[in-house]
Amino acid sequence: MTSQDATLGARTEDLGRALQIAGSRLADAVFGKVASSVAGVRERLALGVDHTVVALAGGTGSGKSSTFNKISRLSFADVGVKRPTTAKVTACSWSDDASALLDWLGVERERRITRAGELDAADEASLAGLVLLDLPDHDSVAPGHRDVVDKVLPLVDLLVWVVDPQKYADDALHTGYLRDSSGMQASTVVVLNQIDTVPVGQRDNLVNDVKRLLRDDGLDDVPVVAASTKTDIGIADLRGLLEQTVARRSVSAGRAAGELDAAAALLLSQTPAEVPWHIDTVLEREVDALARAAGLESVAAQVAAAVRNGYGSPEFRAPDADATALSRSRWLTGAGEALKPGWRRSLASSVASAQDLATAVATALQGISLDTRGPTTQRLTRRLALGFVLLAVVLGLATVLAAVDVLPAGDTWTTVLGVLAVAAAVTALVVFLVGMQVRRALASRREQGVIASGRAALERVLRQTLGVPTQKLLDEHRAVRELAQSARDDGPSAPLRLEQSVTTGGRPGPSSTGTVRLTDLGPVRA
Repeated sequence: MTSQDATLGARTEDLGRALQIAGSRLADAVFGKVASSVAGVRERLALGVDHTVVALAGGTGSGKSSTFNKISRLSFADVGVKRPTTAKVTACSWSDDASALLDWLGVERERRITRAGELDAADEASLAGLVLLDLPDHDSVAPGHRDVVDKVLPLVDLLVWVVDPQKYADDALHTGYLRDSSGMQASTVVVLNQIDTVPVGQRDNLVNDVKRLLRDDGLDDVPVVAASTKTDIGIADLRGLLEQTVARRSVSAGRAAGELDAAAALLLSQTPAEVPWHIDTVLEREVDALARAAGLESVAAQVAAAVRNGYGSPEFRAPDADATALSRSRWLTGAGEALKPGWRRSLASSVASAQDLATAVATALQGISLDTRGPTTQRLTRRLALGFVLLAVVLGLATVLAAVDVLPAGDTWTTVLGVLAVAAAVTALVVFLVGMQVRRALASRREQGVIASGRAALERVLRQTLGVPTQKLLDEHRAVRELAQSARDDGPSAPLRLEQSVTTGGRPGPSSTGTVRLTDLGPVRA
């Protein structure tokens, strides 16, 4: 596989993978167009696109077979009396891997020759990748010749019409072919062959007349090269022109690249750049909304009250259906803001429905522990407080009885009993206050725990029911866009400007009066 094949192949596979990922989320027309482009380029790649196809076309006796031999520097194409009419396509390739292309073109095996293995192959390196075709004579009466030419033309990078001084104005050439080639000036050259048979003084007029006829055919800028296969006038320049053509991207590759570009651009138009969407920010907002819908803070407060008071049975109510549906709707709107309709529909169908979301929220909240038990020291502190209260009462009663001389305790013990009664009462109060503070601290922790557990449960529900499918779809959307971008051409094309002097008579040089300049022959890869 050639480098150009590999590059186009990689771009084609990128588009193919993008199609597989996008699937039905693309509009039918878009999917069909891109799929058709991918299939078409794959078919072209099977033929190989890293070849420069140059076809020599012309009428009987124009000398195109001789021109073929001169360009190839081989005597392969039959000329003259051996084969006065070219009936079959002859091919010379400067490549070892043009077989598939030549098979598709219908070039018979015995009508092919390759320059890649010749002893002077190194001298032919500038034409590497060239496939030179000698087409059937356009004026042949044999059926099928026009079909062969019509099949070849779409794959031709440069079409070289070889005409002779006697029949260059043949109406069959102009009406049947050249006028139909209007708009293909960049890939057409006319070789006025047998120029050696024309007196030097008349050559300029003859070239100008050929140009006039071409202008009448709508081919204003087609260069005309005066040449002779007998004296080699213009042959070296014609080969130089082919070398320049080889340096350009082949028509098949260019068309394949253009089709990939168009398909990739179409795909990109259906996968616009996403609006920044951060799931964590959205999650926090929607957790707040669902927490309100489920009464999370209210239930947490009830748990705290039950812990403090020692009684109560709080429980979660079913989340408000409208609030849950609204949360889902906001999610879809934010995540799908930059998506095309097909992608938005896919997003809506991939995430949980409003009912499923409400059910998942209710199930998750039912799993939250609503522990209303008091602290483990609560019974001990209560008993201690009660004990000290009883002790304070007993001591207080004893103090009173001693003070009224019911108990013979004396003043000293009466005072001691009073102090102990007060101490017991104070201790009971301290134990009670400590116990109450412990319950309040525990109630606060339980309240915050319920809120934290509830929010964590709600976040898990949102991630699983909305977040995971949303992220998957957005990742696929991004992957399709990146693949489409990678399938686009990565380099600009610049016009090939060629100035090549071809003398129409006398010694070649800048003083020759018959100089023909060949310019603007199409794009070249930068």
